[in-house]
Amino acid sequence: MVRKIQRKTYIINAENKALGRLAGRIALILDGKRKVEYLPNFDAGDIVVVKNIGKIKITGQKLEQKKYYHHSGHPGGLKTKKMGEVFEKNPGEVLRRAVYKMLPANKLRKEMIKRLRFER
Repeated sequence: MVRKIQRKTYIINAENKALGRLAGRIALILDGKRKVEYLPNFDAGDIVVVKNIGKIKITGQKLEQKKYYHHSGHPGGLKTKKMGEVFEKNPGEVLRRAVYKMLPANKLRKEMIKRLRFER
């Protein structure tokens, strides 16, 4: 049985919106939980385009205190970056990481995150 997926495109303005609340809203749209035909093992989510990502509101001391970790796989290969460094270089990466962690941790997550796009 082949299912036809009709994907809508949502355009979200990120100006003056809190990072976590925006990421949660985007994760629900990408996952497809807002649709009637939702199934946990079927990817029926929609496309999300985020505008004004550089004007997103990050509360508290997250820019100085929150760290992102990456390991190369080699001994002593743990790399850390502060959220502020990542946000200066690419503000979309901060939102993408937040949304990625909010999506279900299964084989569909990589396909869902591909439908998240940014416009400057």
